[in-house]
Amino acid sequence: MMLAEFTSPGPIIYEIGPITIRWYGVLIASAVLVGVWLSQELAKRRNVNPELLGDLAIWLVVGAIPCARLYYVLFEWQSYAQNPQDIIAIWKGGIAIHGAILGGLIAALIFARVQKISFWQLTDLVAPSLILGQAIGRWGNFFNSEAFGRPSDLPWKLFIPADRRPPGYEQFAYFHPTFLYESLWNIGVFALLIWLFFWGLRHPGRLKVGTLFLSYLIAYSSGRFWIEGLRTDSLMLGFLRIAQVVSLVQIAIGLFGLFWLYRLGRSLPDVVSPQTDTTNAAPRTKV
Repeated sequence: MMLAEFTSPGPIIYEIGPITIRWYGVLIASAVLVGVWLSQELAKRRNVNPELLGDLAIWLVVGAIPCARLYYVLFEWQSYAQNPQDIIAIWKGGIAIHGAILGGLIAALIFARVQKISFWQLTDLVAPSLILGQAIGRWGNFFNSEAFGRPSDLPWKLFIPADRRPPGYEQFAYFHPTFLYESLWNIGVFALLIWLFFWGLRHPGRLKVGTLFLSYLIAYSSGRFWIEGLRTDSLMLGFLRIAQVVSLVQIAIGLFGLFWLYRLGRSLPDVVSPQTDTTNAAPRTKV
């Protein structure tokens, strides 16, 4: 297949009777499984009980997916108000990563308080898995022919079927594959976080707990900000692209957090049990 004919094969992998297997669901499930495995491996390196990350994964899924859908539906309410039966049709696409991050953070905070462990330690261990999962999950947009950008004649342009083109763009056939841009950006952020993680292991005490998650906020949001500017389907609040606004907020939070840690020399407020140290050499946390 020629690069200029970069085209989605469709959202469905296989159908048999009432059972439909979709690429979107398979990719999200794969991202979760890979993420759990990776976070548990990283936990072992920081002497944190890996079973905690397996338990946390359930909390994250329960918190993230509904919030990701709710976030999307709220900003697309005019469409869903006319078709309320589609509100729960998550398999058709339509989840927002910023909603997932918010829901996941709430779930992780509650989990940390229940288990009396370091919230920031958890976010550090999950951050590389999160960005890798985002890189994998973005390909669901490809199969659903969604989350693409403005019309484009670049060699890597993406063909979009006529029934998937947004109003005002019906005469255009090829668009920026913004899902691809973000997936590649996320892989780069993943590589950065993994490098930081192992650098911290080689230099005990120099990489403070919370650094990985704060770096994730800055690095991911920087890419999302400019990529979002190319898209034709951004969630809007008036004339503002919501994802760009949230990205700027996350960059500001990440920068302030790193300044707090390294310039002011302070620790992030946390919930820590007596058995858990917030350094990289923390003793194994008990469940």
